[in-house]
Amino acid sequence: MIEKKTIFSLSSGRPPAGVAVVRVSGPAAGAALLALGGRMPSPRRATLVRLRDAGTAIDDALVLWFPAPASFTGEDVAELHVTGGPAVVAALLRALGTIEGLRPAEPGEFTRRAFDNGKLDLTEAEGLADLIDAETEAQRRQALRQASGGLRALATDWHDRLLSILAETEASLDFGEDEEDVSTRLVEGEAPEIIALAREIDGHLGNYRFAERLRRGLTIVLLGAPNAGKSSLINALARREVAIVSPEAGTTRDLIEVQLDLGGVAATLVDTAGLRDAEGAIEAEGVRRARQRADEADLVVFLVGPEDRGAAIPAGAVTVQSKADIRSDPMGEQLRVSAVTGEGLAALEALLIERAGTLAGAGHDALVTNARQRDALVECRDALIAAAEENDPVLRAESLRAAMRALGRLTGRVGVEDILDIVFGRFCIGK
Repeated sequence: MIEKKTIFSLSSGRPPAGVAVVRVSGPAAGAALLALGGRMPSPRRATLVRLRDAGTAIDDALVLWFPAPASFTGEDVAELHVTGGPAVVAALLRALGTIEGLRPAEPGEFTRRAFDNGKLDLTEAEGLADLIDAETEAQRRQALRQASGGLRALATDWHDRLLSILAETEASLDFGEDEEDVSTRLVEGEAPEIIALAREIDGHLGNYRFAERLRRGLTIVLLGAPNAGKSSLINALARREVAIVSPEAGTTRDLIEVQLDLGGVAATLVDTAGLRDAEGAIEAEGVRRARQRADEADLVVFLVGPEDRGAAIPAGAVTVQSKADIRSDPMGEQLRVSAVTGEGLAALEALLIERAGTLAGAGHDALVTNARQRDALVECRDALIAAAEENDPVLRAESLRAAMRALGRLTGRVGVEDILDIVFGRFCIGK
């Protein structure tokens, strides 16, 4: 067997920084510590060590040693905490690269090794990636649930229940005629258990749209006629100048985006070209893009200026009367805002936070957070429903196997050995 190479990489942010963390994982991690520091620290105990490269001091480092399998990757792991200056980090990485058996890590390779060694499954790996990318508090909480094994725990329970049903089905098909002590439950007796499992999975799929919006962030599009005040409003909400404001109609031709945090929900606020019969090819393209982005948006905010009459407001849009500081018409039930005086801005922000929370399912502990997970569970659920509706035990078993394969793709773990262990361990076959 070819021994795996030991990998190393900077695991903290790009220098300069106060501290830089370099991680080493693999069979030669201990040898690397000895080569650089001259001694091995006690496992899981921070130790101050002077690191050297061919006798030349690199830095005084705080070193941690995690022998396999009690490490992030399941391999021998060393962490070197050094001064986060570019020269120090470069010298350390250069020194590691000269040690036999070591090579720089590829993107995601530490987490891939953790998966290969059973330290985490695919759902936890995806949660870890989402946690790194999280920009808001709500995204952080959702990603942490995933990275901490929330979906894995559910999938394990579903796997065990499905395995029990499938094992009995397989046993009754393969051994029922020869072994009297093998369970031979009728097909009809298994259906309620299968339906209950399918409904439970379907319930979690129902929250997917909330979790996916929270994960990717919402898109909120500002629409309205030219000079309705869209650019002034996006500047006011962003609290900085992101769009050009001019009394000349048609100033905004392309989409302008700004990132907002709406009560923990990430949102992209999009300023668009004013909706009208365009006067040129460039403006016409801007209007087309505005309408297309509005069709794809999670929420549309439609601004109605003082001079606008009979505007075609999209269904479901939040309607806002703009330029409240120069309006004389009755307020009515619509929200009024002024980017000049600030009137109504707090109320609009509160409304956007409320709508964002509703769209992203604030309060839902959704665990199915991306399309890959959803597709695997949809396939599993559909196979379970097919199994429950099937009267032929052979075809039912095949549908159950399909459900098991789909569930295995969710976590990245699937195999026939699990079924064999249950069959031969539980039913006393071959006694």
